[in-house]
Amino acid sequence: MIDFGFDKIALIGAVALIVIGPERLPKVARTVGHLMGKAQRYVADVKAEVNRSIELEELKKMKTDFEDAARNVEQSVSSEVNRTSSEMNQAWESLSSSDGNGGGSGSAAADSYHAGEPLSEPPPAYTHPRKNWRLKRGAMPQWYKQRHGVRAKAQSGAARVARFRPPRPL
Repeated sequence: MIDFGFDKIALIGAVALIVIGPERLPKVARTVGHLMGKAQRYVADVKAEVNRSIELEELKKMKTDFEDAARNVEQSVSSEVNRTSSEMNQAWESLSSSDGNGGGSGSAAADSYHAGEPLSEPPPAYTHPRKNWRLKRGAMPQWYKQRHGVRAKAQSGAARVARFRPPRPL
């Protein structure tokens, strides 16, 4: 902005006093102050808008970089999964072809699978928690109250002091 020293401001004030007159000078000074304030706010708004647009462009660039990196990771993971699955299929085919030709040379797990037995135990059955849903409960869970120090029961000051007082030595 323009650099005004004290001597320049005093010269402008003296000229304004002579040209405008002492009666209208306070009103003109107030109007000039309001206009200067509006101009400063407008400049600040423009600066903020430019900064927001620059930040938005940077965020868009970061977003595209992140999406590219994610796409590259996804492609590399999918190629590794495909390669591994093809290797597993080849190994499985080689094992199954050797089991079919050899007769009894398979492992015990493969024999039990071919016999129709499951390889693992079934998951445990669901058991109902047997909660009493007719009891009135608050909306805030008890663990939250305990963690954040919410008092469940109101105590008087004397009761709190008695509760938290250290035991007397014997």
